[in-house]
Amino acid sequence: MEIRDPVHGSIHILDEEVPIIRDDFFQRLRNIKQLGFSEFVFPGATHNRFIHSIGVMNVGERAFDKIFKRFTSSADLMRLKETFKLACLLHDIGHAPLSHTTEIVMPNLKDLKIPQEFLSKKDIGKDRRATHEDYTIKSIADSSFAKSFKLVEESFGVQRKYIADLIRGHTDHHDYFTIEGISYFPILHQLVSSELDCDRMDYLLRDSYFCGVSYGGYDLDWLLDNLKICIEDDKAYLGITERSVVTFDDFLLSRYHMFVMVYFHYRAVCLEQLLYKYFETAPTEYLIPADIESYVEHDDHFLMKVLRNSKNKYAQSIIRNKIPEKIYESFNDQQLAQLNDVQKWLSENNIEFIRCSSRGRLSKYYSDQEIPESKYSMKVVRETFDSTLSKTLNINESTDLFQKFSKSHEINRLHVNMEELTDSTKNELLKRIRS
Repeated sequence: MEIRDPVHGSIHILDEEVPIIRDDFFQRLRNIKQLGFSEFVFPGATHNRFIHSIGVMNVGERAFDKIFKRFTSSADLMRLKETFKLACLLHDIGHAPLSHTTEIVMPNLKDLKIPQEFLSKKDIGKDRRATHEDYTIKSIADSSFAKSFKLVEESFGVQRKYIADLIRGHTDHHDYFTIEGISYFPILHQLVSSELDCDRMDYLLRDSYFCGVSYGGYDLDWLLDNLKICIEDDKAYLGITERSVVTFDDFLLSRYHMFVMVYFHYRAVCLEQLLYKYFETAPTEYLIPADIESYVEHDDHFLMKVLRNSKNKYAQSIIRNKIPEKIYESFNDQQLAQLNDVQKWLSENNIEFIRCSSRGRLSKYYSDQEIPESKYSMKVVRETFDSTLSKTLNINESTDLFQKFSKSHEINRLHVNMEELTDSTKNELLKRIRS
């Protein structure tokens, strides 16, 4: 099967993968928008998790072929490749309506009844609110979706357990990922979820394209061409060549700029806050089911129908794309202090407001303290004419961007329905904003 993608061109799907893509579990992603409420701001941003997921698998296949190009084809290598491709394809299959926005109404993890062997040790016996990743693992591990894997299991020896391991980032069975004595689990997980993963490599280009902006542009081909395997203690980690560090910097900055200029747009963020207000004030009108088979019905259309039929004022505001007026916006500490004063005055006068806080940082994996949150650190390879003289560094030793952008860039906004205020109250509010 061939898919014509506006971002990557022709994407070829193996016959064994077709039943997975055609299954209702995966088809549901056609009706989950990639950017939630952003289409209310950028009308072209109607792309969905379906094509994004296929794009991630395409980037993943290119990355795998580059990294393993010197390997002789074998059954073990093909099993590894297909397991990795499916982890890329299915990493988002558990997303709820409007992507991350509705996770607040997910049930507790224990209610999903995920088989224990698919849970990380920290989640066994512990209860917390479920996330989209938990629904992803449940879909792969224990649902009717499992029947769609029959061909890849028979043809490549793929086991669903290890697809889930790559997505969640932990395995107790490195032997499945081992070739010639080296475990490739770390590098493959990094390509699924890390500072330089296939997910980001796709969504930056895709979101930029559909939003009609240029902030997300970077040189994908150059990054893929400069991926390297770095071996430490019989485990393979993700690396890039030193000559591609500047391109990696550009990749980091592109993501940062997309957050500040697109993902943090005040209207989309405020609409999310209105949705949270709706969930808070109408707690029984919409809940995400723990039953994984019923979950298949829950997509953007399902939720929007609930909102359209609701008499809740916040639901109606969302449907009409009507947000309270943005009255103040802060970008630094001095402005934030004034915003807090205005907010305090609003509270003291019983005036309803919505505060939106958006915080962006260059990396969630590295800080100015040079300690990666991920247990798998990204590497930089300094190559020379003599391979024995080549040197490997951690990424934060090769670029100063992590240090320069170590502090979060925070934007805070206050929204108020000005039309509901009396003239005297409105004048007093404006006076405080201008002071």
